[in-house]
Amino acid sequence: MRIVSFAITFLLATFLCLAWTADGQAVESVRVDPKTKAVDLTPMIERYRSDGDEIRISTAPGRDGIVRRIAVKAREAGTRPDWIVFALTNDTDEQVDRLLVAPHFRLTGSGVIWPDLGSSRIAAITASQGIRPDREDSADADIFLITLDPGTTVTFVAELRSTELPQLHLWDADAYKERVNGLTLYKGIIIGIAGLLALFLTIIFVVKGALIFPAAAALAWAVLAYACIDFGFFQRVFPIAETTEQIYRAGAEAVLAATLLVFLFAYLNLNRWHVRYSHVTAFWLVFLGALIGLAIIDPPVASGVARISIAAVAAIGFVLVIHLATHGYDRAVMLVPTWLLLIAWVVAASFTVMGQLPSDLVPPALVGGLVLIVMLIGFTVMQHAFAGGAFGQGFVNDTERRALALEGAGDVVFDWDVASDKIFVSPEVEHHLGLKRGSLEGPASAWLDLIHPFDKDRYMACLDAVIEQRRGRLCQDFRLRSASGTHHWFRLKARPVIGSDGEVLRIVGTLADVTDSKTAEERLLYDAVHDNLTRLPNRQLFYDRLEAALTFASQDDSLRPTVLVIDVDKLKNINEAVGYAAGDSILLTLSRRLGRLLKPQDTLARIAGDEFAMILLSEREPDRIIAFADMVRRTVTTAVTYAEREIFLTASIGIALHDPQIAARREEVLRNAQIAMAHAKRHGGDRIEVFRPTMRSDRSDRFTMQTDLGRALDRNEMKVLFKPIVRLEDRTIAGFESMLRWDHPRLGRMGPEDFLSIAEETGLIVNLSFFLLEQTARELAAWQNALEVDPPIFASVNMSSHLLLRHDLLQDVKAVITRTGVLPGSLKIEMTESLIMENPEYSAQMLTRLRDLGAGLSLDDFGTGYSALSYLLRFPFDTIKVDESFVRQMAGGKPVILRSIVKMAHELGMEIVAEGAETESEAIELYQLGCEYAQGPVFGEPMSMLQARQLVGAAPEAA
Repeated sequence: MRIVSFAITFLLATFLCLAWTADGQAVESVRVDPKTKAVDLTPMIERYRSDGDEIRISTAPGRDGIVRRIAVKAREAGTRPDWIVFALTNDTDEQVDRLLVAPHFRLTGSGVIWPDLGSSRIAAITASQGIRPDREDSADADIFLITLDPGTTVTFVAELRSTELPQLHLWDADAYKERVNGLTLYKGIIIGIAGLLALFLTIIFVVKGALIFPAAAALAWAVLAYACIDFGFFQRVFPIAETTEQIYRAGAEAVLAATLLVFLFAYLNLNRWHVRYSHVTAFWLVFLGALIGLAIIDPPVASGVARISIAAVAAIGFVLVIHLATHGYDRAVMLVPTWLLLIAWVVAASFTVMGQLPSDLVPPALVGGLVLIVMLIGFTVMQHAFAGGAFGQGFVNDTERRALALEGAGDVVFDWDVASDKIFVSPEVEHHLGLKRGSLEGPASAWLDLIHPFDKDRYMACLDAVIEQRRGRLCQDFRLRSASGTHHWFRLKARPVIGSDGEVLRIVGTLADVTDSKTAEERLLYDAVHDNLTRLPNRQLFYDRLEAALTFASQDDSLRPTVLVIDVDKLKNINEAVGYAAGDSILLTLSRRLGRLLKPQDTLARIAGDEFAMILLSEREPDRIIAFADMVRRTVTTAVTYAEREIFLTASIGIALHDPQIAARREEVLRNAQIAMAHAKRHGGDRIEVFRPTMRSDRSDRFTMQTDLGRALDRNEMKVLFKPIVRLEDRTIAGFESMLRWDHPRLGRMGPEDFLSIAEETGLIVNLSFFLLEQTARELAAWQNALEVDPPIFASVNMSSHLLLRHDLLQDVKAVITRTGVLPGSLKIEMTESLIMENPEYSAQMLTRLRDLGAGLSLDDFGTGYSALSYLLRFPFDTIKVDESFVRQMAGGKPVILRSIVKMAHELGMEIVAEGAETESEAIELYQLGCEYAQGPVFGEPMSMLQARQLVGAAPEAA
């Protein structure tokens, strides 16, 4: 019976034991060695998530091997906290006291995405037996004093305040105190160094306000703030709540990222050379500024993004620094060692926050490394400042400032000691000319061998005048011969130094190489009087030479200047059939052929698109002149080869013979030759006509209409019509192109092609163009006052070459814009490609000034002239009008050129207006190609002012 009773008792005890361990199993005990200074309990603890405010735990077995059950309640009823359980064994005969330490914040293993920013970890600890653990005061960690009696095993149940417990250590009290004291000393040194560095860079910023210094100072202050918060110094000075500490920690990391970005941008001076870098940096800074605000709402998210930003700034900055350093940028070269250290710091910090470097000494070392990086940045900034003389700028005296300005201007010193007749110039001039050292030093007369023969007299006269008059300033340009035989232009600016006796002691000044500006000036003068395509004299130079020839002929009877005008028949048809490139090639070929027929005393000029003019001085007899003209005609009729095809041409030639009895003006002589040429063209072309006075009586000749044209404005015969320009996106009226029509009392309505050439020759084109400009501006102002649309409606006015070359054009445009009040950029001045390329340098200046006055600029007939695309970048056009010939190419399914023009215009920031849209399908295809606007028959023909007002919806009386 005893055996049965014992068996029943054993089974019952086993059942009860199993029932007690249903909530939790017994934990494994950790032996505490009195000689061990610290034990890492983090891997030994067991974590539990309770379903209520109570947890039941099986204790670790004691010496008797019995496992007991304990129940622990949470501090607050109804809560469901997390728990940890661990057991400690003291198998010695002495009582053991230890400190249980759980740090609030630990950088190691904190993570990148939603990092752990620290908090109080342990709310309370309950021991299964013995003395109750006591909490000790600490701002950095949860510390409990644990006492283990001899020969006992104690199980501890800890209620957690947060879900995270990054580290739990059991420390010997003295060892922990020594560790804390050592880290406190280290942290104090680091904070002190960081504070002094920030203060020093701030003082430098106050003394020298360049952007690089406040950027470095801001970075130093950000690192100081980060160190103070990470080391707990800030929390000790200003006690704050745990949630506030997380905000400060996340904000400090965001500020660190922002100041690092600002320093990189300011030090490399990216805003000077790379505009896009400025935009990216500004956007990034705004983002980081918003991140600081986000730290108040969600600190972990803000901290994670800030850590990613710091790594991104370091990586992108490394690429920029290496790129600029390899291109010889001194600042980047000086920053390479510091940035390599920063990359190493970012890599170490990344391994730390991901838990790859678990040592407790790594986080303080990272903060120290960050301070070291800022110190190196400070040294780099100071090195750059001293190397560039940044501190000396505030203490430069007047003499040094003049010397620096002279060196910066690239000029050299010219000093002539008049008394000893010795000239001194800086060695740079001799080196530039390839001369031996001292070649330009000596008496003033020694320079005469090197000065260009045409400049010697002026050089000597200017120096003599200054010495004789004992006053004045010298500004003289002359040429010096180099060792290679070429001449370089130099500009001498000097003034005399007068002695006490009133005599000139020295002449001192500067000598500057102005060869480039002189070459550009000569090129401008050449372009102003020569045709841009053929390089032949243009109409202005032709007039000048004809006037000279007529003047000489009036004094010498043996001279008989004859004028020939050659017009290529039907060149316009060839342009339309083969292309404008073929037309340009033909004109170049003809200019070379005709030039070979002339003798040195003769002149060949291109006075219009397809017109050439000759001044013939080598032939005097009429029959020989006629024979020469026939040779010219046969030269033109010789086939021209272009793109493996032969093009046959004919020419109409008009001749104006010299009459010594009549003192004709140059314009009249040329007009006579043009009348004869027009007479030949009316009779079928390919013929020669000599001017006869009876040709003037033919009323059908275009030159006889000039009298009627002169009275057309007074008689109100000129009408302004408006051709609509449609916005392809929504098919609304975007603007109009204005054009003149002449309601002739006898010949009916005439287009500009019938009278503009007459107006240009007679000078009436100026009045007609101004009339068109003013009428267009008035009507545009009426539309804009009646319609409030965005963008505003615009109007385009075509300008001729005569108006562009007038200096009064700027004043006229300014007066019209001011008087009518049209919106800036809405009154567009149209100019053809061939017009502006006649004199591109002058055109660029005029166009820029027109844009500054508030006028829009439109390039008409783009792609049809002979131009250089390199010049297009210099012209401030806002709109390009594509010729209708490119629109016609869409019908063949090959809009390659049009697509290229659209892409180029958009990359240059210009809008496209396509001309000649005839069908709805063409309009749709133009929109698909990227054209913003179009005009043509499909959108309406030219209309009157009243019709235009009705079309845009403006009241008729709005004007």
